[in-house]
Amino acid sequence: QVQLVESGGDSVQAGGSLRLSCVASGHTFQRNIMAWFLQAPGKERAGVAAAYRSGGTPYYADSVKDRFIVSIDDNKNTMYLQMNNLKPEDSGMYYCAAAHGLSYGGDWRRTGEYTYWGQGTEVTVSS
Repeated sequence: QVQLVESGGDSVQAGGSLRLSCVASGHTFQRNIMAWFLQAPGKERAGVAAAYRSGGTPYYADSVKDRFIVSIDDNKNTMYLQMNNLKPEDSGMYYCAAAHGLSYGGDWRRTGEYTYWGQGTEVTVSS
């Protein structure tokens, strides 16, 4: 079993920055890949960024490239999402997700790829 706890959500003005954290506990082999998802009001949950604990090039949604940075500190069992130059469309509930790995030919942006989910942390960006 893996438990995920997000924190860091807040209300900010457009152009501001936030850093979200996701603290993980439980079997490390079940969280080889970790991701952040955003669920905006009235919309489906959508992948924002993902990274492997072993390293390598992270994945980003086109809408956040060059503004967000995902990182994993394995020593602290924590994944971060540094969000810069925030826009109102970045508002919503951010969820942390984890999985042993992607399915063959899988897509990191699909919610079905992930076994474990946190409860979410809310971000509100005002214009």
